[in-house]
Amino acid sequence: MNIVIPMAGRGSRLRPHTLTVPKPLVPVGGKPIVERLAEDIVAMSAEPVEEIAFVIGDFGAEVEAQLLAVAERLGAKGHICYQEEPLGTAHAILCGAACLTGPVVVAFADTLFRADFTIDPTADGVLFVKQVENPNAFGVVVTDKDGAITDYVEKPSEFVSDLAMIGIYAFRDGERLKRELQRLIDENVMIGGEYQLPDALRNMTQAGARFEPGTVTHWMDCGNKVATVDTNQRILDLTADELTVPADAVVENSIILPPCHIGSGARIVNSVVGPHVSIGEGTSIEDTRVSNSLIQAHSVLKNKVVRNAMIGNHARVLGIPTDVSLGDYNEIS
Repeated sequence: MNIVIPMAGRGSRLRPHTLTVPKPLVPVGGKPIVERLAEDIVAMSAEPVEEIAFVIGDFGAEVEAQLLAVAERLGAKGHICYQEEPLGTAHAILCGAACLTGPVVVAFADTLFRADFTIDPTADGVLFVKQVENPNAFGVVVTDKDGAITDYVEKPSEFVSDLAMIGIYAFRDGERLKRELQRLIDENVMIGGEYQLPDALRNMTQAGARFEPGTVTHWMDCGNKVATVDTNQRILDLTADELTVPADAVVENSIILPPCHIGSGARIVNSVVGPHVSIGEGTSIEDTRVSNSLIQAHSVLKNKVVRNAMIGNHARVLGIPTDVSLGDYNEIS
């Protein structure tokens, strides 16, 4: 099985955190979003993962090396593929054509989830969905009485379904998907100046392909600051049994309320940390109360009460904001 992870966008809704780091590399629960996504797919899949295509923009050699290392740690061959123009979801997937062979999972890198990756032998694929209260804000699938998907509707103005597509797809035949995506390009089938995956899925369905909705037990969004802090909380809950304080971290006269992720070399003095806090490596926290927050690497918090915060790398917080979104290399005092 192969994986294609489109991740070329810079994540404008998560600024300022994505001004210096691509959104998929922002850590949640101590690991970059894209690394956690790939790990989860490998862990949930019944088949071994052979190759992973990361579809990126101009992120630079350092980011590319990080992504290839993620694939290597998972025992897969990594491919760096480029989407030079933002031409839509179908175009992004097609940029990862090197891995569109055999069974393939397509996973957009702004979502984390838990699901069963088993594909019914009679189905051509599974589109993972989540039942939502406000389907007019999502792309949804319509199903027949047997549970097969019959149509795909983007942000319906009237109710047709409450099964929202969450950006995770499993296909039995990657080559067939590739042909349908290429067909959109060749015939210039665009909506709003972009080639969209649902158009390819609709063509495949009308040609006889059978897709079924797959159920996720957890769906965690990383689209903006509030959603990412919430996802950090949920990831810490799901991985609580795996969390430990590293040997080189310093914890003096402080209380750690689990679940928390403490990074290597972190320093926590005269503070109460937790619950639901992720602290990056080398970060210093002193005389501070912090809860439900995500603090990245080599930052300093002192004399603060911090809640529901997302704080970047090399930031300094020396004052009293309680609900903050602070980017890399910034200071509040």
